[in-house]
Amino acid sequence: MVFGIYKPGQGKYTRLGSAFGFGIVVVLGCLLLYRKLEGADLGLWVATMVPVGISVGFALLIFWLSSRPLVADFLIAAEGEMKKVSWSSRKEIAVSTFIVIVLVVIMAILLGVADLSFKLFFSEVFGL
Repeated sequence: MVFGIYKPGQGKYTRLGSAFGFGIVVVLGCLLLYRKLEGADLGLWVATMVPVGISVGFALLIFWLSSRPLVADFLIAAEGEMKKVSWSSRKEIAVSTFIVIVLVVIMAILLGVADLSFKLFFSEVFGL
């Protein structure tokens, strides 16, 4: 049972999310490879089928890896821990984001004033 699913009902979302993220990386890499092969004048068949073959190979690898007991147990445990997290409310996140933005603007203004002060000081003292 090479391609059987280990503990199929558990860790569904972390397995799908991990496979989807890794799949995006593979597809973008194969798209880049396709563009390189297309420019090399090897023919449309080679330029198309090599990236497709690599994509299929990596899809099988992703499926196989996500069903391995060691990897699957890790993903199942990660999903279990994510369910225990106490997530902030939308209002708390909005207020915290606003505070961070205001503090960044204040710090930028203070650093700008300090920079201008040093520039004026050194231009007066050293004539630069």
